[in-house]
Amino acid sequence: QIGCDPKADSTKNLTGGKRIPTVLDQLKEKGEALQLTDIVAEGFGGVLCIESGGPTPGIGCAGRGIISAFEKLQELDAFGVYQPDIVIYDVLGDVVCGGFAMPIRGGYAKEVFIVSSGEMMSLYAANNIAQAIRNFGKRGYAHLGGLILNAKNIENEQQIVQQACTEIGTEMIQYIPRSAEIQLAESKGGTVFEHLPDSAMRQVYSQLADTILQITQEALVG
Repeated sequence: QIGCDPKADSTKNLTGGKRIPTVLDQLKEKGEALQLTDIVAEGFGGVLCIESGGPTPGIGCAGRGIISAFEKLQELDAFGVYQPDIVIYDVLGDVVCGGFAMPIRGGYAKEVFIVSSGEMMSLYAANNIAQAIRNFGKRGYAHLGGLILNAKNIENEQQIVQQACTEIGTEMIQYIPRSAEIQLAESKGGTVFEHLPDSAMRQVYSQLADTILQITQEALVG
């Protein structure tokens, strides 16, 4: 799992609630002496965790930071060395510059899944992302696999998101109900799979994983 947000908190729940050193921070500290072991941490379930990081707030371009991180991962042959079965890029939802689209434009990501609530601004961002993906798709970069509703329990949320999906031209592939168990697991420094064996959310996330795998495999075959 590669976190592409300057906040560098994508993998925190996989690493005991602790933030791992980011690619950009390690680059600044070690330069050409940087090794994969400096930026790749093994988290819960054997998941390999990487955080691209970002510049000092108010200084530099966060998108450029992501590009620098990807260039270093490519230079160190990260995928060749670890040979992961699946790579997940957790990208900031606001497509504000080309740097945030690096996983798509660089040919790394094949399928894109948008996570959104039914709030207006989230759906506005979802529409912008879908539009960007359509533009990339014309060049053979990536495909929009669907939208995941991360519920905020607003009124008629599922209907609102379903209508938005129709307008965007995609499907809602999973409903993620709002659950206090997620925050409970986070307070323990992990995920529901690690800390809450009886949580109903485990089945929800497992179903989502199966759906994503199926969509991805069908796209590869097609």
